Amino acid sequence: MAAPLWGGGRFIVEDADPKHVVTPEDFTEEQRMLADAVRAFVERDIAPQDAAIEKLDYELTVKLLRKAGEIGLLGADIPEAYGGLGLDKTSTTLLSESLSPASSFALSAGAHSGIGTLPLVFFGTPEQKERWLPDIATGTRIAAYCLTEPGSGSDALGARTTAVLSEDGTHYVLNGSKQYITNAGFADIFIVYAKVDGTQFSAFVVERDTPGFSIGPEERKMGIKGSSTRPLFFEDAAVPATHLLGEVGKGHLIAFNTLNIGRFKLAAGCIGGMKEAIKLSAAYANTRKQFGKPISSFPLVAAKLADMNINAFVTESMVYRTAGLIDESLKSVNSDDGLEVAKAVAEYALECSINKVFASEAMDRVVDEGVQIHGGCGYIQEYKIERLYRDSRINRIFEGTNEINRLLIPATLIRRALKGELPLIARAQEVQRELLIPGPSAPLSNQPLARQAAIVTALKKVFLMIGGLAIQTHGLRMDREQEIVASLADAMIELYALESALLRTRKLTELRGAAADNAIDMTTLFAEEALEKAGQRARLMLASLASGEALRLQLSVLKRLLKFDPGDVIALRRRIAARVISAEQYVGC
Repeated sequence: MAAPLWGGGRFIVEDADPKHVVTPEDFTEEQRMLADAVRAFVERDIAPQDAAIEKLDYELTVKLLRKAGEIGLLGADIPEAYGGLGLDKTSTTLLSESLSPASSFALSAGAHSGIGTLPLVFFGTPEQKERWLPDIATGTRIAAYCLTEPGSGSDALGARTTAVLSEDGTHYVLNGSKQYITNAGFADIFIVYAKVDGTQFSAFVVERDTPGFSIGPEERKMGIKGSSTRPLFFEDAAVPATHLLGEVGKGHLIAFNTLNIGRFKLAAGCIGGMKEAIKLSAAYANTRKQFGKPISSFPLVAAKLADMNINAFVTESMVYRTAGLIDESLKSVNSDDGLEVAKAVAEYALECSINKVFASEAMDRVVDEGVQIHGGCGYIQEYKIERLYRDSRINRIFEGTNEINRLLIPATLIRRALKGELPLIARAQEVQRELLIPGPSAPLSNQPLARQAAIVTALKKVFLMIGGLAIQTHGLRMDREQEIVASLADAMIELYALESALLRTRKLTELRGAAADNAIDMTTLFAEEALEKAGQRARLMLASLASGEALRLQLSVLKRLLKFDPGDVIALRRRIAARVISAEQYVGC
């Protein structure tokens, strides 16, 4: 058996063994019971109050948050010593997925228990943790995360809110503002970022009753209307010096490490949203009749259901794979050392960004097709697919826009390579030598999923070939070539998605044999389409990186790498659709 591969970005240069990949089929009985408890809470306590929550009833939302706290749903990431559950990341991922049908309430709960809580979990002193975490775990006090400002969104370090230490050293005086703060209307504890003396980016815990601290009116949003989103204002706000979180000037460590988990949990929530959209759309397609037949019987409608299901399957595969990698990384650190825990999570910052981008865009595709299947009804608020469509759009902006995350993905990979944490350059050089002096093509194995595995291998070589050429061409100026960087990110995203689906499916076939037919079909179809997109993307990048004879040589190498006979995607899509239509819900395998 191959040794397990740990470390962010290693999927680019090495192949993983399915036995070392966490999949939903690996959930323990305890994890399944957790998911059932969350779903029961949503159905029993949240769904009946949905209309009232959407009207932004603060009192009701806080009441329900405290009810969630009473049954342990808010303390998943909080250590047991401070009143939480101290769950592993696979379990908290499943919790986030299971809570997502709660719509706006899920956002309020997620912002509280995720990005609102983790700065204290990771970076709080023992005294700070003892003071705030037990109340956060029960929902007695609600938390909010405050980073964005009117003049700084993606450029978080460009924040203008300032903090000046008083002459007697007892408190900091904060001045400035924040905007788009989730839970602001009813939060009690705010994680606020400000620059000490106008230069040193730092984090503070600000309590609601702090003199000089005020909260503006609710924003009128496109979606997630049942969540509170308001601006904050600091006018000589006196924050005790003991409320400094971490060290002065080290706020970026808190902000960015928290966002890593925020991005990852957002992806987990998207899984639940996609599954709900599939269920709603399949049931509607089976009920709605046109020309004397249910619309699910028409191939163009059925194809939409198939594609929706594939998007959910691939997202689910990559998210739980990443959860397993993070859990493995956490095994080697002291769980009581928040900084070490944050560093272990940051090991997979690249994968967290990949998950965020893919999941948010997959979710948008799924709900868009869900509205289309519903036709005119999909545009009417009476049908929940309309709200899913509106609510989904924010995911591509939350936790760092997808554009920013696309720039981060290759940059993080290259940085890890330059630090010696990843043999990227050596592997790229090896691939270049191999491609310049090609040997005879090895025939495809008759083993199951051999073609799909060969496509993954080819796509890795294409990435290394073009990525190496891009670095040779642009060197340290690479960050200025955003179109090339984003294309490389897309190649990495699709590769991680495909390999995750393949690893899961290989694991399933070993366990279930023919019972994994749907997973095989979905992985196969995704591989075929990834192959087509990779070819188009690579040709566009090569045209920007080379010309003349050099370009023709690179194109010939690309053609050789991607030389696969086309597969019958129409038949694959019809088989997948038939299973979804029959089940009237998401079908994993």
